[in-house]
Amino acid sequence: MRLDRIMIAATSSGSGKTTITCGMLKSLKKMGENVISFKCGPDYIDPMYHEKVLGVSSRNLDTFFTGEETTRKIMADQIYGDELAVIEGVMGLFDGLGGVREEGSSYHLARVTKTPIVLVVNAKGMGRSVIPLIAGFLSYDTGHLIKGVILNRMSKGAFEILAPVIKDELNIEVLGYYPEQKDLVLESRHLGLMIPDEIKDMQKNLEKISQKLQETIDISRLIRIAESSEKLSSCEKSDFVGVTENEAPLIAVAKDEAFCFYYQDNFKLLKHYGARIQFFSILHDKQLPPGTDGLLIGGGYPELYLQELSSNLHMKSEIRKAFNGGMPVVAECGGFMYLHEMIEDENGDKFDMAGVIPGTCRNMGKTVRFGYIEVREKNSNYLPANTGIRGHEFHYFDSSHNGDDCIAVKPASGKSYGCIIDKKNLFLGFPHLYYPSNPVFAENFVKKTVEYHRNKR
Repeated sequence: MRLDRIMIAATSSGSGKTTITCGMLKSLKKMGENVISFKCGPDYIDPMYHEKVLGVSSRNLDTFFTGEETTRKIMADQIYGDELAVIEGVMGLFDGLGGVREEGSSYHLARVTKTPIVLVVNAKGMGRSVIPLIAGFLSYDTGHLIKGVILNRMSKGAFEILAPVIKDELNIEVLGYYPEQKDLVLESRHLGLMIPDEIKDMQKNLEKISQKLQETIDISRLIRIAESSEKLSSCEKSDFVGVTENEAPLIAVAKDEAFCFYYQDNFKLLKHYGARIQFFSILHDKQLPPGTDGLLIGGGYPELYLQELSSNLHMKSEIRKAFNGGMPVVAECGGFMYLHEMIEDENGDKFDMAGVIPGTCRNMGKTVRFGYIEVREKNSNYLPANTGIRGHEFHYFDSSHNGDDCIAVKPASGKSYGCIIDKKNLFLGFPHLYYPSNPVFAENFVKKTVEYHRNKR
């Protein structure tokens, strides 16, 4: 199966790969390329930027979540004929599980998908010292996947001096540079980048980034590298195909400024097993969508909208009614927080929430639990016995009532801890889950909504 593809990776986090990836997507689209995008790893926010550029959903690819073969299949699902795929890496190129294992790293994904890599190097404040840095990455690249480099935060003058030396000494394509643009920085907060809709003049900024990239980077050479990609092997499409939208049951998904962290492949699996998906807003709507049979509340930034969430009394009443009526509910991280009696912000101010989980969520001032996990139930409910589902945690808030019906295991260290309220139709906790890592979770969620639908007639 053919797919022209390239990975934009980096020597470390903060090297500018999201800015360059988004600018590259914008430029390729303007050049008439049928471009699609992927994000390596579990991140929710970077794909939102890709979507703002392309107008279509970006997909996550994660070798820890789904292993090598299924990851290739998920990539293949996006191939229809003449696409050019841009994959944005995660962290530093070789940073995987626990910071030391290959699994989950950008390099592992590039290796299993045979994707050529363009390495973004933060060269600010560097001269010739950038050469041994690049040389080290090339020597560690046993698959010879690094096909070019881009020097970020470098001046035109420095680039014109260094580029020919790098090419001569290391025999690597130097595709260009990107000068420091302090007025075009994608802003961050404690959980990563701000979501695109929060940034003023987002489209205008993306256009400026694209224009600058076209001036300083040889995009035609990057396209030629993508076109040199090997044929994808053992890469038939996955079995996760959606069903028609007129089939029951209906799962209402909270999606607005406060709740926006979702994997597209989770929705695809729910549809595969027969569910319809309808989005609604906990912030702005007064009721759940008519005919709702199940409720999914994902993560996001509820802490930024505590007053608005607390003031929407109609929606809180609707959520309590659904919860007390036995409706199947899955909630993750920010959604889990919203279901508590209250959330306390960093100043100690308390805000009443939906009130279906006893207890309070508080800002702890630091990351509470961070990284990949595999979740196993103590008593089989959403998952088959003796199996797990993979996901991750990344949050600054903690709960006085986290639940203890599941065990989360850290894959690198083997450390474990109790988590999640997992009873009958409920699966509520901080972990973000990736359903394709154990599709039966999605299947059982849909089965529970079917049963609820039948019983409410």
